[in-house]
Amino acid sequence: MNQAASKAGAVRLDAVAFGYGEVLFRFDTAFPAGAITAVMGPSGSGKSTLLNLVAGFETPQSGRVLIDGVDMTATPPAERPVSMVFQENNLFSHLSVEKNVGLGRSPSLKLGPADRQAVWAALERTGLAGKERRLPRELSGGERQRVALARALVREQPVLLLDEPFASLGPALRHDMLDLVADLQAERGMTTLFVTHHPEDARRLAGHVVFLEDGRIAAAGTADDFFAGTGPEAFRRYIGLDGDRSRDVARKPT
Repeated sequence: MNQAASKAGAVRLDAVAFGYGEVLFRFDTAFPAGAITAVMGPSGSGKSTLLNLVAGFETPQSGRVLIDGVDMTATPPAERPVSMVFQENNLFSHLSVEKNVGLGRSPSLKLGPADRQAVWAALERTGLAGKERRLPRELSGGERQRVALARALVREQPVLLLDEPFASLGPALRHDMLDLVADLQAERGMTTLFVTHHPEDARRLAGHVVFLEDGRIAAAGTADDFFAGTGPEAFRRYIGLDGDRSRDVARKPT
């Protein structure tokens, strides 16, 4: 992706309302282009719903979903400039690593030379070179998530959504994957929305934080402000940020 594309990808939820039965979510916020934003909050606060609204898997009852100022509210998911990596990697068990990644380029796997080059480049960049012929069952959990990430990369879209994709990984492997995402985002300038329950992961990866509570945006701002001892009260209450723990969590990992 070229540097011009890195400036694209500004996402805004403009007075969006969406309901599941009696549960109502209201989102009115913007995500800075070319930056990583951690989306945090208690279970049921609407984190995955927010991502699904951006991706187009859910349709607002009112309000607008804007990407680069263009109203995408009625645009089907496949036509939005968005890629998404889920907690479950959603790989096809009967397809090789190479073909699973190729699906990001063509659902019919009709790949031209440029498509194949993009697939190979993504495999190499995510540390999967040499494993392109393996099936998902022959991979570790971390490797399967690398396949899902590579599949998102070959779509070459300016917006990347990550819905707790590394939650099931151990701490060391999770940190490796976070570092890989940080490197890829720096290279490509993707606007990245990253759902996580781990404060240390948000502090490690994100420059911005949006905190949800009771289906609404309770606070939004820079990660530095959030993890300061004087950060938003709702967020501090959520992670128990006080005293010595405030200093420990606020210290950015290296």
